[in-house]
Amino acid sequence: MKKYIILIPIYNDRESLTKLIENINFEVKDLTSQISIIVVNDASSQQVTDNYSNTENINTIEIINMKENRGHTRCIASGLKYIFEKKEFDFVIPMDGDGEDRPQEIKNFIYQAEQSDDKTIIGERTKRSESLFFKTCYQLHKLLTLGFTGHSIKFGNFTCLSKSTIEKMLNEKATWNSFSGSLKKVEKNLLSIASVRGTRYFGPSKMSFFNLLKHSLSIISVFRKTVLIRSALFIVFYILLMQSNASIITSVPLVLLLIMIYSISTLALRENMDEFDKCLLNINDIEKIK
Repeated sequence: MKKYIILIPIYNDRESLTKLIENINFEVKDLTSQISIIVVNDASSQQVTDNYSNTENINTIEIINMKENRGHTRCIASGLKYIFEKKEFDFVIPMDGDGEDRPQEIKNFIYQAEQSDDKTIIGERTKRSESLFFKTCYQLHKLLTLGFTGHSIKFGNFTCLSKSTIEKMLNEKATWNSFSGSLKKVEKNLLSIASVRGTRYFGPSKMSFFNLLKHSLSIISVFRKTVLIRSALFIVFYILLMQSNASIITSVPLVLLLIMIYSISTLALRENMDEFDKCLLNINDIEKIK
């Protein structure tokens, strides 16, 4: 029997977490695999622990309470490190705690994992539930990433990670800054399933335009060497093309490109292996719910 750990980062979203755990319990009821849940509480200012009445199909539930808020990506990175060092497992499934990663798709990951020869599986987004403006921005994000890095990244945190992949990610400093960028960097042979982006159980989505921009640039920063080479080629080609039509307007793309290069260079400074190695020192306590 294979062991799966569902890793859920959370910040001030108790109602959603309670509903998610109840839905996970329902969705895994017919599975023969062992299912556990580890929640990483990112130093929430509100109470996140609740009474979880429907958990009969879940083997164990733990909530790791962090001392200081480190952000969504670093919560996942810390959770992966904790699981790798402290738990027995075959796969880890990171997922958002608000319902946007749909619990009914967990079975799809597990069915695929049982036949995958321990390969990592990603959930490729085939449909999203946000506004038209956000969907357009997301498509631009994917095009920007492909154009500057050469990688098509159509997945987020919702994945099914093998133990060998997690070990690679724990040795990659980019994991401390960008989950999907790091995974794409360390693992070339990824399987995929279709995944639909759901809607939040409670409240509006926390993925604003600014957060999407930061997310996109963080992914791109993982492949900054490639970005710099492609940017340099673009600048040379663009200058040769526009030299007879030089103006303030035609210089705008170059200015935007330089701003992007500066931004990804700044974001790349977040890749701190020393902080990553010591991230478990940020654990305040661990609540064993079940």
